[in-house]
Amino acid sequence: MITPLKHRDHPPASKQRLRFWLRVLKLQRHIEAVLREKLRAEFGTTLPRFDVMAALHHHERGLRMSALSSFLKVSNGNVTGIVDRLVLDGCVMRVPVKSDRRAMVVRLTKKGRDDFSHMAGVHEGWVNELLAELSPDEADAMMAGMDRLNQSMGEQHE
Repeated sequence: MITPLKHRDHPPASKQRLRFWLRVLKLQRHIEAVLREKLRAEFGTTLPRFDVMAALHHHERGLRMSALSSFLKVSNGNVTGIVDRLVLDGCVMRVPVKSDRRAMVVRLTKKGRDDFSHMAGVHEGWVNELLAELSPDEADAMMAGMDRLNQSMGEQHE
């Protein structure tokens, strides 16, 4: 467990790290809000739906619902409604697992793959526009720092 610092004991580095964290949150919220609006306006879809399709695109053989929820770090209930709508729209299919009659794997249909591929290309363009002020070297340096943080946090919390 991390012990909270007393206000008078905060070294300058802790204030700087707190400011960094708040800026990361602000930037993430801004980018996410822009992408949500663009996905809605351009494709009539939502960011959670895009995320489910992205996860299934990444796992071509499909995923069980619990694995999909874990991959997206959301509850099974959140994913079920999205998958139900994607099935109705012909973008996702449920396939029984031969070794477990109760289990189903969900995967993209051809329509789902085609729709997602188109959306993903447009989405990449939007992200590129949003982050255009960041040079490739700056992006690499920031990703290296974030990877270092992820690794250290994973070691602390696993």
